[in-house]
Amino acid sequence: MKRAMELAQKGLGFVSPNPLVGCVIVKDDKIVAEGYHQKYGEAHAEVNAIHNLSSSIDPKDCTLYVNLEPCCHHGKTPPCADLIISKGFKKVVVCNADPNPLVAGKGIEKLKQAGIEVTQGICEKEGRFLNRRFFTFHEKKRPYIILKWAQTADGFISKWPIPKNRAENKISREEAQKLVHQMRANEDAILVGKNTVLNDDPYLNTRLAEGKNPMRIIITGEEIPFNYNIFNEDARIVVFNPFKTEVKDHVHYIKLKPGNVVPQILESLYKVGISSVLVEGGLFTLSSFIIAGMWDEQHVFVNPKLNFGQGIKAPKTILNTDFQIVGNDEYHLILNTRSSK
Repeated sequence: MKRAMELAQKGLGFVSPNPLVGCVIVKDDKIVAEGYHQKYGEAHAEVNAIHNLSSSIDPKDCTLYVNLEPCCHHGKTPPCADLIISKGFKKVVVCNADPNPLVAGKGIEKLKQAGIEVTQGICEKEGRFLNRRFFTFHEKKRPYIILKWAQTADGFISKWPIPKNRAENKISREEAQKLVHQMRANEDAILVGKNTVLNDDPYLNTRLAEGKNPMRIIITGEEIPFNYNIFNEDARIVVFNPFKTEVKDHVHYIKLKPGNVVPQILESLYKVGISSVLVEGGLFTLSSFIIAGMWDEQHVFVNPKLNFGQGIKAPKTILNTDFQIVGNDEYHLILNTRSSK
């Protein structure tokens, strides 16, 4: 099962809104075939593993391991449960039941009704963490929220006023920046506030990593001119604002009601199938998610050799003592065990 999850992880950034799924076929305690879901709309893990099984091996002599319940409905591809049954497997081991209402135990029940011995709950905790985006989307009816920022050793995320030379305001160094770009490629969307657009003029792309450019989301209380880098056509753009709902070229404007905007934004993104969002700032935007309790992870990069002395303070959080080192920066990953719906 752990090998199945290793395979599943390879699909991160390519299979959303589908889950990360890997499959391993075992005969006589040896792996004889394996596969994983590689891209949304293409073959599922079970299909790829069965395809890689030698024709000289009879499936009835094998056990199929998969980290998520086989699907039982027609979507982009036919039901995997039907394929497993038709091939004659007699034993299937499943890590997690699928929280998607279209499956939700029906796949496992279908296998059992066909006379297949099904074992459930193997590495269940690890499996839920692997597919934490997928479980959050279906159970909490919102995207999985990842907050990211960089701060100096003395706890600032920016100088103030913003220097005309933006290089003077840079905190993270090269290796940390590469990791952030890979994080962007792994998620469905990236979100920033108006001030980040106006002050930093970011591209918010994945130029330092492999993978797609995520959808860009802006929260603003005023019109932002189209001459900023974020409005290039490398990705779809959603602008949450208090004025209008309309579509202009590749930019989709969505009007927000007065009050707490975070639940409104998450509800809107859920409805269009966005399963994960990387929130990159600025301070007001990050703090809005923290205060609402609607966040799942914080990724904080600290430059231990840089001090600003004054400026814009970083969001309040408790940094880890067991942080990683990325290049020359500290990398803190904080999980929210009490995240709100």
